[in-house]
Amino acid sequence: MTESTRKSALRDTLESLVVTVVLAIFGTTFVVQAFKIPTGSMENTLLIGDHLLVNKFIFAPRSSQLTHLMPYRDIRRDDIVVFKYPYDDQAQEPGEHLVKRVIGVPGDHIKLVHRQVLVNGQAVPEPFTNYNDQPDMPELADDFPPPDEDTAARYMTSRWLGIYAQHVEHGELVVPPGEYFVMGDHRERSWDSRFWGFVPRAMIQGRPLVIYWSFETPPEEYLKTSLNDRLSQTADLVVHFLSKTRWRRTFKVVR
Repeated sequence: MTESTRKSALRDTLESLVVTVVLAIFGTTFVVQAFKIPTGSMENTLLIGDHLLVNKFIFAPRSSQLTHLMPYRDIRRDDIVVFKYPYDDQAQEPGEHLVKRVIGVPGDHIKLVHRQVLVNGQAVPEPFTNYNDQPDMPELADDFPPPDEDTAARYMTSRWLGIYAQHVEHGELVVPPGEYFVMGDHRERSWDSRFWGFVPRAMIQGRPLVIYWSFETPPEEYLKTSLNDRLSQTADLVVHFLSKTRWRRTFKVVR
């Protein structure tokens, strides 16, 4: 092989590597993103330890030239969405990714009566919801908007407590333009719009597509972030990969 041939081969290899890196960065930035479910707020639709591929393209800002060519669409009621927590209120790390289901879109009138969701005055069937084994035991936020300020103060963040009444009309919460009301499917384990408010459109990152892998994971593992914890989690993964992988959930489409 001549010197010029070797240089040409090296250049081709470097160009291929650069193109691969650029495509990977483009893909994870604009098209698809991996996401792991850390808590049980979406059980039984999504389980702790589910690893998802999130479609970031479907809700991306639209280009007037490409709108009719690309599979963009508006966010709809019942969509599961991944978003960044929008507030700096010490109740949740701002910018942390969360996953919930859209209950109300702009203009909707939302009300919960003994856990039954009403949208625009109509009871909404929700076969995906999950409650504990004692359905007759009332929980905070089973009724929403709250019946009084004292009840609201027991579970709302201070920011949401100070403004939520501005959006209440005739006992219903009205979703403002550019905002969404979201809740988890496991209502008793979900830290959602009832507690901290609306999700701005700009914070919504995408929609889960598929579970590409699911691994049995303890409920509090996401809180364990020390080096020893990480090493223990890695060892558990290596030793129990086959036995703890939820094979039936692999490549399951998220709905």
